[in-house]
Amino acid sequence: MDIQWFPGHMQETEAFLKKAVLKVDLVMEILDARLPDSSSNPILKKICSTVHRIKILNKQDLADPEITKKWLDYFTHQTGESAVALTGTKGGEAWKAADFCLEKIKKKSRRTRVMVVGIPNTGKSTLINSLAGKKIAKTGNTPAITRQQQRTGLKNRMDIYDTPGILWPVLDNQTKACILAASGAISDTAVDYTDIACYTAELLAKRYPLLLAKRYRIKDFLFDNGITLLEKIGSARGCLKKGGVLDFQKAAQILIKELRSGKIGRISLETPDSLFNTPVDTGNTKTNLSTKTQTT
Repeated sequence: MDIQWFPGHMQETEAFLKKAVLKVDLVMEILDARLPDSSSNPILKKICSTVHRIKILNKQDLADPEITKKWLDYFTHQTGESAVALTGTKGGEAWKAADFCLEKIKKKSRRTRVMVVGIPNTGKSTLINSLAGKKIAKTGNTPAITRQQQRTGLKNRMDIYDTPGILWPVLDNQTKACILAASGAISDTAVDYTDIACYTAELLAKRYPLLLAKRYRIKDFLFDNGITLLEKIGSARGCLKKGGVLDFQKAAQILIKELRSGKIGRISLETPDSLFNTPVDTGNTKTNLSTKTQTT
């Protein structure tokens, strides 16, 4: 299955960011705490090479707290990058990001300029709204809500600039493609819920079987692939077509939507160890995802 998710406006955004980064003091990269590596755009490393960049692991309230601690330790001691975890929807925690920025740069006589970057749906605009104390930036549950740069002045003599979410043109790593789609970073119109859910179900079954059992009232763990788990979820939720045939599409939608909302529990889709280990074996779940540049 090919995922087409690099529309023309993202190519324009990349060109824009290369110029805009020269005018700011610091770049704040917003990551999804559930998948810090996959939600970090490799293009930004090149774009931000001339300015200090910090990583904000947003949505920590949805992520496994123990895994988040490991990620912060990884960035601090393995890569030497500045990182902090928070929940952008909470005003008090959102200010941790602003304070963290000021700690990393020298005090200036003028207002500090910080550019907020990241892939779609990591909560950039939500974080800015929390800092501003009102709705400034547009937000939503779908990727690429922000279409142009927006400046917001804060009371701490800081100006923050929101920018459109930018994805990279080609993603050959199938594991990253799957968990990005599962998290909602890739538009649902570009993916098949069933394929993504099968992969995600198997990953969750290996790492969080107890959370799955509690949420979907599964009394046994006799499932060795994503399809079997979706069958159990579908049966538990009454996802049936005419004739009593299981509706895999509905079961898949339930799993993915409840994963994104945190209803299953606090879950991390990748760990620092997964960077060096073999990707999760999908067993009988056939997932063949590739991402290609879309010309529009």
